Amino acid sequence: MYLNNNGSNGQNGSIIENPDNGKALIVLRDVAKTYSTAAGEFIALKDVDLEIRAGEFVAITGKSGSGKTTLINVLTGIDRPTGGEIFVCDTPVHELSEAQIAGWRGLNVGVVFQFFQLLPTLTILENVMLPMGLCNLYSRQERFERGMHLLSLVDLTEQAGEMPPKLSGGEQQRAAIARALANDPPIIATDEPTGNLDSVAAESVIRLFEELVCQGKTILMVTHDEDLAQRASRKIVIADGLLISDLDKERPDYSC
Repeated sequence: MYLNNNGSNGQNGSIIENPDNGKALIVLRDVAKTYSTAAGEFIALKDVDLEIRAGEFVAITGKSGSGKTTLINVLTGIDRPTGGEIFVCDTPVHELSEAQIAGWRGLNVGVVFQFFQLLPTLTILENVMLPMGLCNLYSRQERFERGMHLLSLVDLTEQAGEMPPKLSGGEQQRAAIARALANDPPIIATDEPTGNLDSVAAESVIRLFEELVCQGKTILMVTHDEDLAQRASRKIVIADGLLISDLDKERPDYSC
């Protein structure tokens, strides 16, 4: 079970309870997103209905500009929908204020970006500890111990004191995953997490995601790589802002 500061199902910045696998963790109802551009309005998502169960490994695929990243962004509260409703473990994410959404995301969703987004002036360990401090979790000693534990999970304990630019792309991405796990969120959302990695580093990252699914995490992975998408237990295809395919496969053998 995940720490819940006030029993409010993840609203106002608390951590949501760890739901049973198989329960609808994320629910989208008629979600739309429109951007205003110099050339006029651009519709990125069109009336998307979607449910994602706890413990799923979901690959979100589609061509460039199809709406994949927008879908991840509205799911995690990075961007706001222009229509529809988004619930994460019964929390109405679309109704949260800017202040609430930042606190809620910091505790409930770990985000892994394609370009790592590690702070170059902090060590790898300090990068991993940062979300704990921002959300006022754990004592200083506990943050250090937890940070080292997370780095051990991604085989980076020896690099704990290094600055990000000194690490390889694969090492930086694994450090970013450790940072995403800092506050023990039930959801990990990733946008092209292997896009800048070689095949060996990419395989290491995907195997780590599989291990996290075995531990009960819910993984959302935007990818254009069909081979990687096949490793997920579910594949969603987006085209022109529409959800055109949703294949719920038999769960792969992740050697749990």
